[in-house]
Amino acid sequence: MYESLNPAGPARPSAAEANEAIRHLVETRVDGEWPSEAYEFLLAEWAAASRAEVAAAQ
Repeated sequence: MYESLNPAGPARPSAAEANEAIRHLVETRVDGEWPSEAYEFLLAEWAAASRAEVAAAQ
C-alpha cells in the first residue's frame, strides 16, 4: 500500500488568509514605519496562493 507524503514545511496560507495578514500588517503598523520586508513576504505568499487557486479552478 502506498502512503502519501506530508510536506516537510508549513502549508502556505490561502489567498484570503494572506490578504487578511496584509490587512492586519497595514492596520497595526507603528510609528508610521512601513514594514516593507514583511509586506513583500506576505504579498509573495498572496500571489502564490492566488495562482494556485486559479490553476485549481481551471
